[in-house]
Amino acid sequence: MEQHSDGERDDARVPPDESLDRPLPDRVRRRVVALTGEAIGDLTVAELPGPLRQYARFTPQRRAKFGGNAMAAALESDPVFRRRVAVRLRDMVTELAEAVEAGRAPAAADPVDVAALAYVLRPPGWVKQVTAAGEEAQRAQAEQAGEETQRELARLREELSEARAAQRAESERARAEGEAARKDLEAVQRKLRSAQSDVKRGEAALRKLRSERDEQRAAHAAEKAATDGEVRRLKARLAETESALEAGRRAAREGRSVEDMRVRLLLDTVLDAAQGLRRELALPPAELRPADTVDAVQPGRMSPKDVAARALSESDPALLDQLLSLPQAHLVVDGYNVTKTGYPTMPLEKQRLRLLGGLAVLAAQTGAEMTCVFDGAELAAPVLLAPPRGVRVLFSKPGETADELIRRLVRAEPPGRAVVVVSSDREVADGCAAAGARPVSSALLLRRLGRT
Repeated sequence: MEQHSDGERDDARVPPDESLDRPLPDRVRRRVVALTGEAIGDLTVAELPGPLRQYARFTPQRRAKFGGNAMAAALESDPVFRRRVAVRLRDMVTELAEAVEAGRAPAAADPVDVAALAYVLRPPGWVKQVTAAGEEAQRAQAEQAGEETQRELARLREELSEARAAQRAESERARAEGEAARKDLEAVQRKLRSAQSDVKRGEAALRKLRSERDEQRAAHAAEKAATDGEVRRLKARLAETESALEAGRRAAREGRSVEDMRVRLLLDTVLDAAQGLRRELALPPAELRPADTVDAVQPGRMSPKDVAARALSESDPALLDQLLSLPQAHLVVDGYNVTKTGYPTMPLEKQRLRLLGGLAVLAAQTGAEMTCVFDGAELAAPVLLAPPRGVRVLFSKPGETADELIRRLVRAEPPGRAVVVVSSDREVADGCAAAGARPVSSALLLRRLGRT
């Protein structure tokens, strides 16, 4: 149950129907907000209404500037908050607060302060005090404005008198200057008439020269236009020829480069596979002949059905190790499919970093080529990411999904290379399997990474 101070219990005895019938004068309202901004600095956050808690750490001036409306509304609608502010104001301005509560405000006191304290403390008859103090403040403001108006009027009259004297002096000076100017004008007019006749003769000669110049310009413009047209035509043909030549060179260079890369990679894969098989099998000299391998029942021999076939489960992490141990193996990972399977609650950035860290360790352990693909179609801006050593990181282009990019990566590999695609998306797995890749589930990769 909330405990209230003595000031709060006294204020609770104010008749509930006593209220202002007009808005607070602007100066009184500003003073109320300023006093409240100073008072709530001593209150705890729990003692403040919800809308005011965001201003608790502000200075009093910033509270009044940014939270003035909220504080005024809380004083009017929250009696408990108003009583808490009243208690702090009694400690801040004790003498004036006691005088206001007693109904005998000092004559020398600022009426704005009296009205603000009466509004917050709300002693009996506080409405009359606020109204009277507000009217007194308005009268004082009006008297001050009247005095300032009188001073301004006197200053303007003095300036008007000075302006009239200056205008008379200026008129006399202008009259003398006008007479001198009239005489000068007459002399200038005589010279002007003489100059006008010279100008007319010059204009006639100028018109003749301009006509000849325009004829020459027209002839030069026609000749230049024809020359420019021919130059543009030749430049266009030259640009088309150079573009076609460069396109042909680039197509030949790129085609040769891609084919060389694919052939070299396939050759390296075959050679590494052969060397790996030779080391792995360590075959002795052949003692069997092809006829010995034909399946048939021989007297006293076991049937092939009696030999148990050994294979690894699709969920066994060792299966992934066997696949990555193949020569020139390439592991393609559907990034978000793996992260959202293993740790979907983490932010996307942390999902990417965790997966790439595990792939970097796996790449260092197996030596296989690794490419991690993320869906970049919904990205608002490029991702600032430094790929770890041994892992290629790709984002799909706008308008393309990560699934489409994975299928393009698989199709780019030469036939016969060991390509392993990690994705639990059935459509991706089926499409990659049709292209010659070996699909495995995201859970299998997560279990393998859990062992690193």
